Amino acid sequence: MAKGHRSQIKRERNAQKDTRPSAKLSYARVSVQKACFVLDAIRGKDVQTALGILTYSPRYASSLIKKLLESAIANAENNNGMSRENLYVEECYANKGPIMKRIKPRAQGRAYRIEKRMSHITVVLNER
Repeated sequence: MAKGHRSQIKRERNAQKDTRPSAKLSYARVSVQKACFVLDAIRGKDVQTALGILTYSPRYASSLIKKLLESAIANAENNNGMSRENLYVEECYANKGPIMKRIKPRAQGRAYRIEKRMSHITVVLNER
């Protein structure tokens, strides 16, 4: 039996909700390991420094994460009324997504499996 009325349960759930500005990219066609190389470089940095690092990073994941960071900054300015100068990257992580399984033909009729990995990337900002 649920405790309380439905509206009371919703109110309690919303009270525990995280209010920090964030952005999430689901089903990114990059593996978690490759995304984490870039995420480790920007974790804890202010947003201007992080954007500079992402702009000049040669990795493919950096272009995805740069777009995601710009989205999180826009969310902070428009939804939370925070100023861009005080923002920094508090959390950023990549979780494992689904894997597309493909077959590659090999010698003597064998078939090798190729796994094309995906990830869910999240960036959370905060004010100093």
